[in-house]
Amino acid sequence: MKKFKILFWLIMVAHYLAQAQKSSDLTSSSRPNIVFIMSDDHAVSAISAYKDWLSELAPTPNIDRIAENGMLMTRTFNTNSICGPSRASILTGKYSHVNGFFKNEKGGDFDGSQMTFPKLFQQAGYETAVIGKWHLGTNPTGFDYSKVMINWGGQGTYFNPVFLENGRDTIVERKRHSTAQVAHDALKWLDKERDKEKPFMLMYQFKAPHRPWEPAEEFQTLFTDEDFPHPSNFNDDYQGRIAAQQQWMEIENHMNRRDLKIPPPGGLNKRELNDYYSYGNQGQFWTPSDTLQGAALKNWKYQTYIKDYLRCVAGVDKAVGQMLDYLKDSGLAENTIVIYTSDQGFYLGEHGWFDKRWMYEESFRMPFVISYPKRIEPGTVNSNLLLNIDFAPTMLELAGISIPEDMQGTSFVSQLDMDPKDVRDAVYYHYYEYPKWHKVQPHYGIRTNRFKLIHFYYSMDEWELYDLEKDPNEMNNLYNNPIYKKLIKQLKKKLKALQVEYKDDMSLDEMRRMTDIVIERVYNEENLNCH
Repeated sequence: MKKFKILFWLIMVAHYLAQAQKSSDLTSSSRPNIVFIMSDDHAVSAISAYKDWLSELAPTPNIDRIAENGMLMTRTFNTNSICGPSRASILTGKYSHVNGFFKNEKGGDFDGSQMTFPKLFQQAGYETAVIGKWHLGTNPTGFDYSKVMINWGGQGTYFNPVFLENGRDTIVERKRHSTAQVAHDALKWLDKERDKEKPFMLMYQFKAPHRPWEPAEEFQTLFTDEDFPHPSNFNDDYQGRIAAQQQWMEIENHMNRRDLKIPPPGGLNKRELNDYYSYGNQGQFWTPSDTLQGAALKNWKYQTYIKDYLRCVAGVDKAVGQMLDYLKDSGLAENTIVIYTSDQGFYLGEHGWFDKRWMYEESFRMPFVISYPKRIEPGTVNSNLLLNIDFAPTMLELAGISIPEDMQGTSFVSQLDMDPKDVRDAVYYHYYEYPKWHKVQPHYGIRTNRFKLIHFYYSMDEWELYDLEKDPNEMNNLYNNPIYKKLIKQLKKKLKALQVEYKDDMSLDEMRRMTDIVIERVYNEENLNCH
């Protein structure tokens, strides 16, 4: 009888352990995978899901698939519209002045010892990887696998990109265009190299469509049949906006020969070649033909630029489609969160510009689409105010991982469930870099659902106010209109409150010193115009 009881309890214990293991396996397998896809300088207007002015002319069917299967965010903004700082804010969930990486040009490199969301995923048992563009100088931390571009000042190149694999091995990839190479490497890691017993978090990141907009050969014939229309404020004269009058980012006056693919004469040494290609950056006049002048020259530059830019976007869209197809074919799609975003927006002729940096909508606003079949209803739209510092806490909450208290961003998971809580009434922005590369004055500001207040403070003291409902193109500065005196007072009060909340309430002199700081970057090759 005693032996029978012992045998009975052994069977019961074995059954309990088996059930516990089954429950544990279920919990592990039900944790969502994450594919975080990020391009560089991808304007909202160049994603057709947003139904903006380019949507029918240059569709992005694969990026649109993410929105169709999930949620389209229409008011997502960055905290500092420039590549490295935006990436640092996404990784840390913190503003630039807190994570320490606040400018690309001579601002040092990212402190990889600090906490980032990939480290938290890794600690929670996820297999983590970053493949593609990094642009933060120091080697990636928090990843089981990394393969990131390191040449051309850390920007990477479209052709023959140089990668650093796992912080050790330098690899020159000569077979594929950089976009195709990143796609190849990401799919290879997912299919053959990761630990398939673990959920994964992959950062899948492209150089495209960053300057100098060099598309793969297969896309060279796109958009050759006709010209693109100009945006409505293409010929902006910057009246009433002093900072806008002083910039160096006009398509007409500040695009160089490299941007527009003008071949050099023979016999130039390296320095002469760089001088040739960079000619135009500071407003030097040049034309490919003496007969091409004035408005015709400006239009030629614009058409050359926008077509190459959109050809690069087409390459990214193809790579996104390959990832979505792989997830579907491998049975991973149902339990995988897929995000597509960019590090910031970009000007595609609006205000006559290219590049980013400003708090004006085209560069301040970011694309963000997300799908997760288990949780997000297909075809939903969110128009609440979100920030790039919100990405990390949102992904952490979706994966059931605790959000550190010092993260400044806020999870918007409730908004994915169409049950919004803690919706922002305003967002805060701060840009520091000056004068390189485009002479954009450092500024900070606040955006509400309707109004935007900006302060340019470095070598001027200029304020701008916009009514985004009446003036979505931000052409009419209302700051000196007495009708808005009470509103301005309210916005300044809210602006100050946000600066205190985000620990950015330093003096203007302290802010100027941040702009003036000079700390060389790790991947800062000489004589390479990498911007």
